[in-house]
Amino acid sequence: MTYTVAVSGASGYAGGEILRLLASHPDIEIRTVTAHSNAGQPLIQHQPHLRSLAHLTLQDTTPEILAGHDIVFLALPHGQSGQYTDALGDVPLVIDAGADHRLTSQDSWDAFYGGHFHEPWAYGVPELIVGGEKQRESLRSAKRIAAPGCNASTVSLSLVPGVAAGVIDPRDIVSVLAVGPSGAGKSLKPHLLGSELLGTANPYAVGGTHRHIPEIQQALQTAGADDARISFTPVLVPMARGILATSTAPIVPGTSDAQIREAWESAYGDETFVQLLPEGQFPRTADVLGANTALMGLAIDRAANRVTVVTAVDNLVKGTAGAAIQSMNLALGLPEGRALTVNGVAP
Repeated sequence: MTYTVAVSGASGYAGGEILRLLASHPDIEIRTVTAHSNAGQPLIQHQPHLRSLAHLTLQDTTPEILAGHDIVFLALPHGQSGQYTDALGDVPLVIDAGADHRLTSQDSWDAFYGGHFHEPWAYGVPELIVGGEKQRESLRSAKRIAAPGCNASTVSLSLVPGVAAGVIDPRDIVSVLAVGPSGAGKSLKPHLLGSELLGTANPYAVGGTHRHIPEIQQALQTAGADDARISFTPVLVPMARGILATSTAPIVPGTSDAQIREAWESAYGDETFVQLLPEGQFPRTADVLGANTALMGLAIDRAANRVTVVTAVDNLVKGTAGAAIQSMNLALGLPEGRALTVNGVAP
């Protein structure tokens, strides 16, 4: 069976990455691409790397144009998806790459985003441990899916195995991330100009203000950490795409080194797209460029009595578009890894 697809926000980074991955999906026909200010222009003008989609023209983003497809992807700025999802009730599968349907707590939404609160959808991180099982079980046959925030899913995947196994204390988590500016979207922002980024590293959203914090806390809570507290600091670095997240947490007293490593090995030993590296090895962002892979290294620091997890992802693939398509495959009953790869691009 071939499924027809519409992708909104198709001229942006997330929309373009969704299209790049879908273009090689044997069960998908990309029928419609939409935008706002770029409507009426050829897709290839804004996504010149998508040569196989050169025949498509960006249309207006309206519920009428998005309706009538089997699947709709919404790759819109935070707070803009809800106005469309409410009007797409007849579309069999809708996947939102924005934040509008990620949070279960309206208080958290009000504190970090504001505006109208929309119902939470199935969270698009299949490998995440939720209540003792993997999130993929909630994605099978799902009709509405919220793709994750890239920083949030990276940190959550890093820490949830330790929380679920009871080997780390979730009340004192510290995460520092090196991130590429593509995660901020394609619209012009002076502080993201090349001349502002090259040769420097810039912290932002310091002091507990980043919008992905409640999403991380939500993931930790569903793994059993109702009292989770996290200090989260992202740092912009001069690479177009990628996240390198270094997360630490205290070791629960009486826990052995073997028990700690076993928590992560048992969580991800059978996973294709989340891989724990051998002891003593740690990933680079270059190793996951273009891949739907989260590579993870784990260290046990007995001097500080803390576990350190270093995780690398491509923020536009495993962090966003790849997670969305992996979740789509599950919802449609297709092989989970269809049109996705563990192989990166080098050099």
